[in-house]
Amino acid sequence: MTAALPTPSETRPAPPDMAVIGNSTIAALIDQRAKIVWTCWPRIDGDPLFSSLVGGADPERGFLAVELDGLSATSQSYERNTAVLVTVLTSADGSSVRITDFAPRFKQYGRIFRPPMILRRIEPISGTPRVRVRMRPTMDYGRHLARPIPGSNHIRYVSDTGAVRLTSDVPVAYLSSEGQFVLTRPMTLIIHADETFPNAIEDVWFAFLRSTRQYWFDWVRYLSIPFEWQDAVIRAAVTLKLCSSEETGAIVAALTTSIPEAPGTGRNWDYRFCWLRDAYFTVHALNKLGATLTMERFLDYMRTVIASEKGYLKPVYGIVPEQSLDEWISDALTGFNGDGPVRIGNAAAEQVQHDVTGSLILAASQMFFDHRLPKLGDEALFRELEQLGEMAAAKAFEPDAGIWEYRGRQAIHTHSAAMCFAACDRLALIAGKLELGDRQAYWRAHAERIREAILTRSWNEEQGFFAASFDGSSADASTLLLAELGVVAATDPRFVSTVERLQKRLVRHGFLLRYDERDDFGTPETSFNICTFWLADALHAIGRKDEARALFEALLARRNHVGLLSEDIDPITGRLWGNFPQTYSMVGIIVTAMRLSREWVH
Repeated sequence: MTAALPTPSETRPAPPDMAVIGNSTIAALIDQRAKIVWTCWPRIDGDPLFSSLVGGADPERGFLAVELDGLSATSQSYERNTAVLVTVLTSADGSSVRITDFAPRFKQYGRIFRPPMILRRIEPISGTPRVRVRMRPTMDYGRHLARPIPGSNHIRYVSDTGAVRLTSDVPVAYLSSEGQFVLTRPMTLIIHADETFPNAIEDVWFAFLRSTRQYWFDWVRYLSIPFEWQDAVIRAAVTLKLCSSEETGAIVAALTTSIPEAPGTGRNWDYRFCWLRDAYFTVHALNKLGATLTMERFLDYMRTVIASEKGYLKPVYGIVPEQSLDEWISDALTGFNGDGPVRIGNAAAEQVQHDVTGSLILAASQMFFDHRLPKLGDEALFRELEQLGEMAAAKAFEPDAGIWEYRGRQAIHTHSAAMCFAACDRLALIAGKLELGDRQAYWRAHAERIREAILTRSWNEEQGFFAASFDGSSADASTLLLAELGVVAATDPRFVSTVERLQKRLVRHGFLLRYDERDDFGTPETSFNICTFWLADALHAIGRKDEARALFEALLARRNHVGLLSEDIDPITGRLWGNFPQTYSMVGIIVTAMRLSREWVH
């Protein structure tokens, strides 16, 4: 997509005006001028090597930029069905350059090669382009600007807390001085660990690019995509893959921290961790496409989490489950466009959220029924899952912080109870599959006990909907999941009424809020993208299919220039807000497209 440059008063980018590259070890966010503005190192939850995205008042730190003299227009797109990004910069005099970015990922020596590494190629297209390359990495969450130490064909960037290396065939004199030069031939930049680069730069570029392209072509080729909206689904699937940490199996909620849900609200959170709930939704979406390896790796992660806990599961864990997620505020990063605070870690790790057991059991249940998998779930795995089921059965009617992680209040949340029901219900189904009749009866009894309580205590007769909490009157978008979870049939008049009432209470200019009452930070201003996807799914389930398609198309229209979504939409301006790219939102594209799409034409 080609874009004219903004006027000086518009130079601060909107949260979604970026693309992402990655390889399931690291990821980088790149704006439409080809500036790398965010990269955590050496993992996607690590110290931001490029931090200018949330650098606020100091835009001269934390980036890698290729600056074209006289820049007047840009275009940016992905190479089809890959995570390889191409940005074209055009000058007022007609000269132009093409910048290609990717992180290597391919099969090598019987395993996936996915090092912490970014490769960038700068090529002249027309005219006599004059460019300047500036790399200014930060370390220790923006506290230190790394010191450049030039070498023969590289620069080491060093601080007291670490080092990284840039190897390049751009003359080191131009790199170290940030001097302008005429680009007469393609040149390559490789950001990698601080160690000697033993290969020819040109050879590595072509070999890694060819192999990485082929990896993504092969991965996409075997996706079971719907007939309609194929490009949107493919881009969502690739993005979800980039939000996984393949090394441990964790799946992060987003790749960034502290992009506000709405400006000036303080709703700035660190999403670079694995929420068990969000991970289930990602696994569910990729399973629908047939990309089941992410589920298998997540189950490895899940079993590590379960083994480390005794009787209680946190809602969120680090990529390494034992790492601390203690929340603190960076004193060196002042926020996206200066809109702080920038939080590191997440206090939600200390909350009580009873839906997490259901999330894990739902994520694992396909292991028992999907015969494509090399190893099916067995009785040993079932017994592990039963430990989670016992937690669900015991905690279903106890107050918690809920799916939206209220920091100042607790209640018996309908969604949490519904997920406890789902935990017991799926265990009953798995027990039946394994022909364990006594366990099937045991879990079915628990499931029906919880279901009956939900239908009795969360139904608000006066309001005509399933309320956010037992004996409550608040509206909550998560009750749109009650039919999908199996608590109530989609044809049940109570569910139909719930959908209609939530439309009246929570829809703002076509998009759905999570809830409409004050929380710890005031009244929500932006709609939550996944909730609008849930509404489209619910409308389809109750037979209002044309309305569901129109709503889905409206959401697709809000994607950014490369097909990505963040967490929230300002329903008045249509502008995207929140951490980016948001796995919840990309999941919504996949799941809703597969539900609403017409059948394949033969």
